[in-house]
Amino acid sequence: MSISSGLSGGQSDGPADVPNGVITCKAAVCWGLGEAVKVEEIEVDPPKSSEVRVKMLYASLCHTDLFYCFELSLPMFPKVPGHEGVGVVESVGENVEGLQEGDMVIPTYLGECGECENCRSLKTNVCLKYPVGFTGLMPDGTSRMSIKGQRLFHIFSCSTWSEYMVVDSNYLVKIDPRIPPSAASFLSCGFSTGYGAAWKDAKVAKGSSVAVLGLGAVGLGVVLEGARRQGANRIIGIDKNERRVEVGKAFGMTDFINPSESSNKSISELVNEMTGGLGVDYSFECTGVPSLINEALQATKVGKGMSMVLGIANVPTVDIGLMALLSGKTLKGCFFGGIKVQSDIPLIVDKCINKEIQLDELWTHEVELEDMNKAFELLKQPDCVKVLIKI
Repeated sequence: MSISSGLSGGQSDGPADVPNGVITCKAAVCWGLGEAVKVEEIEVDPPKSSEVRVKMLYASLCHTDLFYCFELSLPMFPKVPGHEGVGVVESVGENVEGLQEGDMVIPTYLGECGECENCRSLKTNVCLKYPVGFTGLMPDGTSRMSIKGQRLFHIFSCSTWSEYMVVDSNYLVKIDPRIPPSAASFLSCGFSTGYGAAWKDAKVAKGSSVAVLGLGAVGLGVVLEGARRQGANRIIGIDKNERRVEVGKAFGMTDFINPSESSNKSISELVNEMTGGLGVDYSFECTGVPSLINEALQATKVGKGMSMVLGIANVPTVDIGLMALLSGKTLKGCFFGGIKVQSDIPLIVDKCINKEIQLDELWTHEVELEDMNKAFELLKQPDCVKVLIKI
């Protein structure tokens, strides 16, 4: 996986305005499945009705972006990846309410209309009016980004690996500008997904036990706010990377399992052994490894254990132990940790501002947009949790 630059040395460092309102700027472009990603000049159209053009400040690298660029065989190329980030509103189209030039915003891949059956329900955050989009285009089926006359696709609702992007206003959340932009970028997906999964979706009970499979940004989000702040008294982190021990403890982990050290025992066996044969009240599968979904389920308590699937995988089905379900265990999936974006993200932002949530441990590396190749290489390092991209 490599990235090359399509920019010549004599080009301007900043965006260029075209008379019709189009902005020429830099973006990371993926031209085909598994192909090199290039930092090139693209054109970003002005926003249409209900749309907002955003000047990006920071973005971050999420495994879901890599999945869409290098694993998922969907004919949506060329594309500008990136769905985690933070920016400021540069301009707004007609019929946009609640947003104006200069507002700090983060993109989301879910909306919240507040009126549909699901938005009125306490059981789900999946808005029926503004659902997750998988077309790589705007809701009207067109794109606001192009390169050399060819349209560009995005990831879900946005393309944060660009100096500018256009987003439907229903997929943007205005946030308090007192939060450091570097921290706000992580709230677009990874951390919020983990935090919300335990807080909003699983509703981890005080005094309970939790197992977290995979200690990346999502897993650490579960460990930090989703479990520790919910009052769990035992939080078991599971990862093959020993470097995750210290960062896990900083986020509230009480026990650690490295499954590679026990070749003759499965993860569920190791968890059950650690808990006196009972298993845990809640488990969270955050890796996207299909076989670990069943392991996470098997690691929970008979009759009342809950396992939640957070990782994404390129498989249509997975094998699940039928007796585990028949014994009363629950297997559940969720989008964005069950967080209602307009209602709940501002609450998370407030906790960050008030230092109730510390995200510094997540931010292990930083690169410039022009050096995206470094981001991919850094992600392979054992001490890397999250790579921040300065736009």
